[in-house]
Amino acid sequence: MIRVVSWNINKKQEPWCVLAAMAERGEADIALLREAGSPPAEASGLIEYDDQVFWNRNLYDRWPLVVRLSDRIRVEWLSQMPPNSDLDERTIGVSGIGTLAAARVIPFDQPQNAFLVFSMYARWMRAHPTTGKSWIYADGSAHRILSDLSVFIDYMNPNEQRILAAGDLNMFFGATGKELSISEREETVWARFNALGLEFIGPQSPNGNPAATRQPDVPADSQNVPTYHTIHQTPAKANRQLDYAFASRGFHNTVSVRALNKPNEWGSSDHCRLMIEVA
Repeated sequence: MIRVVSWNINKKQEPWCVLAAMAERGEADIALLREAGSPPAEASGLIEYDDQVFWNRNLYDRWPLVVRLSDRIRVEWLSQMPPNSDLDERTIGVSGIGTLAAARVIPFDQPQNAFLVFSMYARWMRAHPTTGKSWIYADGSAHRILSDLSVFIDYMNPNEQRILAAGDLNMFFGATGKELSISEREETVWARFNALGLEFIGPQSPNGNPAATRQPDVPADSQNVPTYHTIHQTPAKANRQLDYAFASRGFHNTVSVRALNKPNEWGSSDHCRLMIEVA
């Protein structure tokens, strides 16, 4: 069993120490992070990552990372390159700055069960000035991520892939309302995941604490579980799911995910952790 923690840490320092403690206790093997920043010195000795990117850090300060937490696995990081580059097995073309990090995870005891992991961050984009609007949206970034993921999938035999992709998509799964979402556009993202052979694996109820109050934009019978709280909420009042996991078709039968979103397990970020287990 390989344990993966997926977490938007909001550029905070304390989550790095939480990850280091999880590593010491053997609770996780790898972390898929968003809004990572850099770890504090006291945590850096217990974790390992590669943050080679083609873009200048001054352009954007909230990026995804893949972090190794245990010696049960070997990790081969994929260096980020512009999408029109000549790529090899150790590189990935990334078309949206700060949207995607990737690596190959190889269990030492079962190297034949290696799989690819992708940390996804559908960062907000702002409407073009010609629209005369100031609204923001995330589906554009999500589609860039999906374009970059598509090169890893054999469209003739998608079931032969071993891919895990998790992250913060800044969208509401199953949304029908328009209070906070652009539901028609977001539907195209979920449909495209499916078309690529990437199965939605949640988390969905009962694999997470239910929302304490009405969830915005989704039907009353939604199985979404909160993974994010606003600055005006506490974990106990969280009612928005922004974080999700997907796995390639067939491989998804060996993967499970749950949200660590109870108030006593939420953690020090505005997003809770997703715990993903790969059998």
